Amino acid sequence: MATVLLFHHALGLTEGLRAFAGTLREAGHVVHCPDLYDGRTFADVNAGVAHAQSAGFGNIMAAGVEFAESLPGGLVYAGFSLGVLPAQQLAQTRPGGRGALLYHDVIPAGHLDGSWPTALPVQIHVTESDPWADHSAVQALARDAEDAELFIYPGNAHLFADPSSSEYDDDAAALLMTRTLVFLERLG
Repeated sequence: MATVLLFHHALGLTEGLRAFAGTLREAGHVVHCPDLYDGRTFADVNAGVAHAQSAGFGNIMAAGVEFAESLPGGLVYAGFSLGVLPAQQLAQTRPGGRGALLYHDVIPAGHLDGSWPTALPVQIHVTESDPWADHSAVQALARDAEDAELFIYPGNAHLFADPSSSEYDDDAAALLMTRTLVFLERLG
């Protein structure tokens, strides 16, 4: 069993992400899902990104890091798209992390405090032509981390693993979940 700190994407803490967390819980994991939007959700990625911009990406990341301070060490940090900001920041700077699950994007390690701890296990999940993903940063992190798994799915959908997203892909999402559960079992 692993303890996961899961951060939502720009659409907010959607019913789809709650269902994703529920599946992890059903598998025996403890999952914390802070709502960094105070209950707001968006149906459109552009509207969600506009909200995040107005709130300030740094403020959203800081809120996620602050939430983590209330939890013990030994966490697996997970983030969907926008949620990669606090998840990756914590993975790079908070001692004692067990691993990281980065869904739909990564941040260039040099843009955040610290660098990637080479021995920290990471799984990265993106589609091959996702227009929102920084594919060069994805490749760099997968190359630089000592224990990295990079999974590239066909297509160009961004939020393909959230069943409440219009980009949801049932087959890709099922494969992502299987790979996530194997990763968590290995760390747990």
